[in-house]
Amino acid sequence: MKTEELLNKFDELFQGRDGRLFFSPGRINLIGEHTDYNGGHVFPCAITFGTYGVARKREDREVRLYSLNFPEQGTITFSLDDLHYEENDGWGNYPKGMIHYIKQGGWTLPSGLDLMIYGNIPNGAGLSSSASLEMLIGVIVSEMFQLHIDRLELVSLGKKVENEFIGVQSGIMDQFAVGMGKKDCGILLDCNTLTYKYMPLNLEDHQIIIMNTNKRRELADSKYNERRGECESALSRLQKSLSIESLGDLTESEFEQHRYLINDEVLEKRAKHAVYENQRILRAFQALEHGGLASFGSYMNESHRSLRDDYEVTGIELDTLVEAAWKRDGTVGARMTGAGFGGCAIAIVREDKTEEFIRVVGEEYAGKIGYEATFYVADIGEGAKEITQEVLR
Repeated sequence: MKTEELLNKFDELFQGRDGRLFFSPGRINLIGEHTDYNGGHVFPCAITFGTYGVARKREDREVRLYSLNFPEQGTITFSLDDLHYEENDGWGNYPKGMIHYIKQGGWTLPSGLDLMIYGNIPNGAGLSSSASLEMLIGVIVSEMFQLHIDRLELVSLGKKVENEFIGVQSGIMDQFAVGMGKKDCGILLDCNTLTYKYMPLNLEDHQIIIMNTNKRRELADSKYNERRGECESALSRLQKSLSIESLGDLTESEFEQHRYLINDEVLEKRAKHAVYENQRILRAFQALEHGGLASFGSYMNESHRSLRDDYEVTGIELDTLVEAAWKRDGTVGARMTGAGFGGCAIAIVREDKTEEFIRVVGEEYAGKIGYEATFYVADIGEGAKEITQEVLR
């Protein structure tokens, strides 16, 4: 879909081609899963798939939303003076929540909006379509009404929407990657301090392949919050003898020395993943910093095994894709990305092996699972922004 088509659709819906066009990316996490809410590091990047919005100011207090991805829901309408969660509004609660917290933060919206959404992130794939939508709305509102909201403030508000308005106890990684993305760079983020460092991704003659299981996953209905609770329980047991604020404060040796304090096999496994994964991220980043792509790939593989065996969030679909990828010549590394429970995996694959990789891994997956996976070549893009001309995939 091209810019012209989006503007024509907006004209059909809201009578006028005077809307402004915005884009907010999805994200993948190269390594570092379930570490963000455990006070650790993550290493995500923004991708060129994402969410587009065409917006125009109104003269009243009404907000009208329409998604080309969910036409069956029709136009969702609410007032700036009534921004409570409404189950029947479905996806519209994400924009509503973002506007609610912007207003709560002291910024004034003098009028409502007409807003049309189009996303090319596969819904429920674990590429963070919700954070993409939250940051899209934040940037639209900030730019349209010249509120000049700091980008890190928008990132924090997006997380608040997810945690308090929607009810998913996720960390800050998704909104941060979507809001702060930089072309051809990964972001090493310390989720405790929000200090970050960009790393140019020099993949030489390799590509990042996104492998979508096509098994939908909904975080609010998954065991995501359960895993977070298990980590909090493990932490509280460790804190009886250790002066730590998060599992991310521990090295592997410190954890091994004190893991007996947890005294629960399942909680020990959850905490072990959080601690070991955090240290793995730092080593993987250092490897990449010194041109060690092969070493980085081995850390990706270790990450997936930990998520499979200790955190238990992969499942047969993700394991089938990743294990099939590991067997292919030209694969540097592969792992699940996102929260798990379905969704996507990623692989770094030699460019001249990509076509064969997609065919063979796809055949193995379909043969075992009974339906097809979808494959995408991931380009690393910019964070959420206003655009003037864009060709959409």
